[in-house]
Amino acid sequence: MQNIDIDMKVKLIHGFSNKTRIQILESIKNQEKTVSQIVEEINGNQSNISQHLACLKGCGIIVGRNEGKYCYYSLRNQHIRDLLTMFDTVLEDVQNDVACCERHID
Repeated sequence: MQNIDIDMKVKLIHGFSNKTRIQILESIKNQEKTVSQIVEEINGNQSNISQHLACLKGCGIIVGRNEGKYCYYSLRNQHIRDLLTMFDTVLEDVQNDVACCERHID
């Protein structure tokens, strides 16, 4: 494996560091969806959701597929799906510590 630039790693991880982006990723984890479907599912604002989708797409975490007047969003690949599952697995082990953490920085 090649040597990964730490700044690139931080940019990738930043894509996962927002509640709305995580909600979007969980929404499309198992099935591609349109913006409208995502907005409805996570009870969000279309403009805000679109901005977060652009961030996720720009980071290479998701992809969009145009069909007619709709764009369907999905996770880029199985590695991203596995990473989301791994977050859940790790969180099960450390959730008490995370709940008590007072050093959270927004």
